[in-house]
Amino acid sequence: MKIIIVGPSGKVGGPAMEALKGRHEIIAVGRSSGDIQIDIEDVSSIRNMYAQTGNVDAVVSAVGHGHFGPVAEMDGEQWMKGIIHKALPQVNLVLEGIKFMNDGGSFTLTSGVLNRDPIAGGACAAAANGAIDSFVPGAAVDMPRGIRINSVSPGLLQNSTERYDGLFPGHQPVSSGRVGLAYCK
Repeated sequence: MKIIIVGPSGKVGGPAMEALKGRHEIIAVGRSSGDIQIDIEDVSSIRNMYAQTGNVDAVVSAVGHGHFGPVAEMDGEQWMKGIIHKALPQVNLVLEGIKFMNDGGSFTLTSGVLNRDPIAGGACAAAANGAIDSFVPGAAVDMPRGIRINSVSPGLLQNSTERYDGLFPGHQPVSSGRVGLAYCK
């Protein structure tokens, strides 16, 4: 299979890349590294990526970030960071990629746990994750030519516990290997 992995050097994309490489032709796409560099927030950059890759069998998106902070101190611009930097770029990968997806191909987006198991300061991330997790089933019923779409929603990764120290009380960290395997389904 010819698979695009967007964000292959990140905490989630890296494990996805490890789980898929060796068995598939991987095209690594990143902001500043990989086989192709793109600005994931620029639709014309996404279009150029697909023009370079041609048709593919799968697209894995492991990109995005948002604002963390108390909702009482958040403004609309901060809240929109999750939509602009996580949800919308992944949606655009799908919208622009349908015509480049082979029949029966697959899009796999990445959301996260916070829309199902919220934490203090995580409203922005929860909204972005919820947007992705709502887009996926809505889009699935419209996909042409047997194309599939799904989302992987990892919990707190073991390799991120230090970065988010104390923000995820009661959350059981997930191994990178287990997260990577979710992208193989």
